[in-house]
Amino acid sequence: MANNKSTPVRLRAKAHPVLYEINTRVLLGELSRDAGKAVTLGTIPASLVEEWEKYCIDAVWLMGVWSSGPAGIAIARQDEGLRTAYRNALPDFTEGDIAGSPYAIQAYDIPESLGGEKGLALLRERLAGRGIGLVLDFVPNHTARDHAWVDTHPEYYVHGGERDAEERPDLFFRAGTAKGPVTFAMGRDPSYAGWTDTAQIDIMHKGARRAMVGLLERIAGMCDGVRCDMAMLVLSSVFARTWGEHATPEGDDRAAGEFWKEAIGAVRARHPDFLFIAEAYWNMEWELQQVGFDYTYDKTLFDRLLREGAGSVRDHLRAEMEYQKHSLRFIENHDEQRAASSLTSEPWLYAASTVIATIPGMVMFHEGQFEGRRVKLPVQLTRRPREDVARRTQAFFAQILNIVSSAPFREGAWRLLMPRPAWHDNHTWGNFLIFWWHHPSAGTRLVVINYAPLNGQCYVDLPLEDVPGTSIEFYDLMSDAAYVRDRNGLSSKGIYFDLQSYGIHIFEVSSTT
Repeated sequence: MANNKSTPVRLRAKAHPVLYEINTRVLLGELSRDAGKAVTLGTIPASLVEEWEKYCIDAVWLMGVWSSGPAGIAIARQDEGLRTAYRNALPDFTEGDIAGSPYAIQAYDIPESLGGEKGLALLRERLAGRGIGLVLDFVPNHTARDHAWVDTHPEYYVHGGERDAEERPDLFFRAGTAKGPVTFAMGRDPSYAGWTDTAQIDIMHKGARRAMVGLLERIAGMCDGVRCDMAMLVLSSVFARTWGEHATPEGDDRAAGEFWKEAIGAVRARHPDFLFIAEAYWNMEWELQQVGFDYTYDKTLFDRLLREGAGSVRDHLRAEMEYQKHSLRFIENHDEQRAASSLTSEPWLYAASTVIATIPGMVMFHEGQFEGRRVKLPVQLTRRPREDVARRTQAFFAQILNIVSSAPFREGAWRLLMPRPAWHDNHTWGNFLIFWWHHPSAGTRLVVINYAPLNGQCYVDLPLEDVPGTSIEFYDLMSDAAYVRDRNGLSSKGIYFDLQSYGIHIFEVSSTT
């Protein structure tokens, strides 16, 4: 694996950054078909990179750049459940559209069909020239079944007994190796059957851990950060609960301590600004932050925005600020339904997008989300259906991302404000989410969202100590409307809002006198 000598982008130094996930194989395929010639990582059109810059993207996550092997491709083509999903997403799919899962990695190298490591280095340099960082995947829990280590270092993996492959074919498989036949465990989430195209790494084996750390150090020379797949699975407590009786026993070959502390420490010794993002579930986010992750997935917020109300979201946002600052917010990614489909109206989609874009932490968007794509594509496919661009949605995202790129959102301090009833027996106040961002020199922003499918009213008290003057102007960046209010009135009664369902205000707040 070549070492990328591009100048790194200091992603850890960016506050409230925007991450953009791209399905690399799909995007390059579309660009190639449209251009009538092969487009690779190194030849992505300048207009597309300029578009990412226009959306104020801080980092691009290229999902699916690593090599899938013949074993994973064969399994992806034979699995009937997957084939049903392919038909639902892409009715005219062919066998050539199936390239295997990007998370059953045969080797951490980049196929020449995608541009190879040279193409990646060229793209990274172009992105860095616009202040955009590059994030790649790292899968700590498993490899593909035909990864070289399966043959040369079977001891790096979790093993089963001789009969396990016959009795539990959903968890184990048997394979020949340079050291004789071995029964391997499949990579898995302990709540489900194994991922049939993978082999489970024994993260408690010293040799396996050393090899994984070395691999991660090499990847760190190619990009500015990694998104770590199912990061909680290799926490010692989770791994022991999943594989305790099958993992390396106590002795000379058994590793000590947390894998992530060792791995992150080793990478940061050489690349102090390297960014670590954890895909995380099961309330393990705080623990992963403590072992060194810069950001952890906030699936709880995702679920509350889709399935609960503003009160539940507000409760979640009361968590301590250190947790908030290291959370990654999203309403869509390659594992979830498209937001334009799951959020069943444009106003709801815009309101949820505004929430995740205007709270602390990192915010992630998924390629196609800005255009309102509705079809969730299985990750094994390299082609997706054509969909019309939702122009209003595209314009909304261009507007909101431009607004939140300003210094008050990027460098200011955030507060969650509490709405109160506009009058007796009016309970719609509870549907409001209200945020205050203030920077001493860059100014103040007030975000007001009626997060409900009905009109609502409320009052809210503002931290007026941040804004001097006897008259205060509220300039709505979403509509260009401006309102002036007397300071004394705001101090005594607060400010009143009456918003339509899923209505949004983002005010620039300033003194007029």
